[in-house]
Amino acid sequence: MQEFKSLENKQVLITGGVGFIGSNLARRLVSLGAEVTLVDSLIPEYGGNLFNIEDIRSRLTLNITDVRDPFAMEYLVQGKDYLFNLAGQTSHLDSMTNPGNDLEINATAQLSILEACRKHNTGVKIVFASTRQLYGKPEYLPVDEAHPVRPVDVNGINKLAGEWYHLLYNNVYGIRACALRLTNTYGPAMRVKDARQTFLGIWIRNMIEGKPILVFGDGEQLRDFNYVDDVVAALLLAATSPVADGQVYNLGSHEVVSLKQVAQILAELSPGASYEIVPFPPERKAIDIGDYYSDYARIRKDLGWQPRVDLHQGLTNCIDYYRSHKEQYWESA
Repeated sequence: MQEFKSLENKQVLITGGVGFIGSNLARRLVSLGAEVTLVDSLIPEYGGNLFNIEDIRSRLTLNITDVRDPFAMEYLVQGKDYLFNLAGQTSHLDSMTNPGNDLEINATAQLSILEACRKHNTGVKIVFASTRQLYGKPEYLPVDEAHPVRPVDVNGINKLAGEWYHLLYNNVYGIRACALRLTNTYGPAMRVKDARQTFLGIWIRNMIEGKPILVFGDGEQLRDFNYVDDVVAALLLAATSPVADGQVYNLGSHEVVSLKQVAQILAELSPGASYEIVPFPPERKAIDIGDYYSDYARIRKDLGWQPRVDLHQGLTNCIDYYRSHKEQYWESA
């Protein structure tokens, strides 16, 4: 994969930059010689954790503000070559209990950011982090980008609106933008305090604490996973490839596994760990999408992207990371 030499000395803004994916992206960009500015509200529920950037803190600029502040964003987008728009409310359950807040962050704030770019920096290239959740329950598998979009929760609806705002501004105003529909991203720095970001986080925490992993349903639900380094590579390819402008791309994996198989891998990696198959809580069952895995042929064809870190290696990396740094994540992230 290309080394992204073109990013050296470029001005880059990352919203949600102290969070899971944002901090991993920031680390890669700093290593490439980019001038990086992070925006993060550090609201406890959303996963921002200053430890995520401790090793690179002196090599970037951190602005603690909320993407819902239009005046701050109008200032921050100025002069930037690239904007990685990763800030968002990711909890599907929270979106159902507090839909107004989800609307503000995942839709209204996205429109405000795009307006800031239209007014102050039409030359910026934007990559928006979207989600596979907007497809809803699949009609067929693997799910490609032509699949109907039928979100099953408020989060999916608002993320779809945010995505379409980006494509509209690309098509109408010429502000180069594209969207990546992420699927089960995992890796070091993901939230492990609870399941707001990904169920794998709380699974790994429980495993390290000697508690059983709880697998909802029958455990046969199929999923695909992407290690965060592969997602970072996809973000950089989308940013630096003109062919991506105005496009939507699925991410995905050639490894399709059941949730029970994931639990078994974790148990194998940590002797003494165990898992239990338990009934779905009613609030989760109502928004469960059943089996899901992506067709990522479009991004492979257009941008040459494909996942490189297999699930076994990725989970091994996660376990090692959280065993070493659990005191930084159990309560603070």
